[in-house]
Amino acid sequence: MTITHVDTSTGVRSNIQQLAKLGHDHGVLVVVDGVCSIAGEALRMDEWGVDLALTASQKAVSVPPGLALLVAGPQAMEAWRTRKSPVRSYYGDFGKLLPIMEAYEARKPGYFGTPPVNLINALNVSLGQILEEGMEIRFARHLRMGKAMQEVLRVLNLNQVPTSPDHASSTLTAPYCPEGIQLADFLPKVSQAGIIIAGGLHPEIKTRYFRIGHMGPTTAGDLLATIAAVEAGLAGCGYKFEPGSGLAAAQRILHA
Repeated sequence: MTITHVDTSTGVRSNIQQLAKLGHDHGVLVVVDGVCSIAGEALRMDEWGVDLALTASQKAVSVPPGLALLVAGPQAMEAWRTRKSPVRSYYGDFGKLLPIMEAYEARKPGYFGTPPVNLINALNVSLGQILEEGMEIRFARHLRMGKAMQEVLRVLNLNQVPTSPDHASSTLTAPYCPEGIQLADFLPKVSQAGIIIAGGLHPEIKTRYFRIGHMGPTTAGDLLATIAAVEAGLAGCGYKFEPGSGLAAAQRILHA
């Protein structure tokens, strides 16, 4: 059973704990795509029964793109060991990777392919920063920023792609453009205010909404600067609202 924890294209967050229980009730392995969640959203593999979690380096892990990261639990490894057919992917075959990992753990040399040493060094730095902050503090920080963004949307009277704040991500917010405002007009005005945000990705609605990432080392100051730029973009497109109301709403959450 494969689950996307946070959908990068829409900012929708799945309830991994409930879905993982459902998967195990039916006797299947639970695999989580955590590209837009891991190191930002809480994911408790052992407690929730997640067998395999995958992510990439460029989002909340905060390393340049290029690394694929995964954690495999005992049931996932047992499923691999007892499989009846060979793995068709050379790159993705645990049989090639495990001896290298075991050699590294034993402080011995191993070779599978030339590793991206610059990215691995960057990963080592980032993981050190994550552990220094502390996972629970990090989860709480992302949750607080997500709640701040939900309050900004409420105050500015903006709808969002997730149908409820209850399943809106803490790492990414996906608001719809107000009625009558075109994304092609809005995004350049936000950029002129000094902040780059992304357009939509979902094919059916991609011209109607935009995405704001607030993950990894993002600070309260970063988020407030982004909200100010979004307000400037809305004002530049003629949207009527109380200037500064989004900023004030975010500050009430961030500094509570």
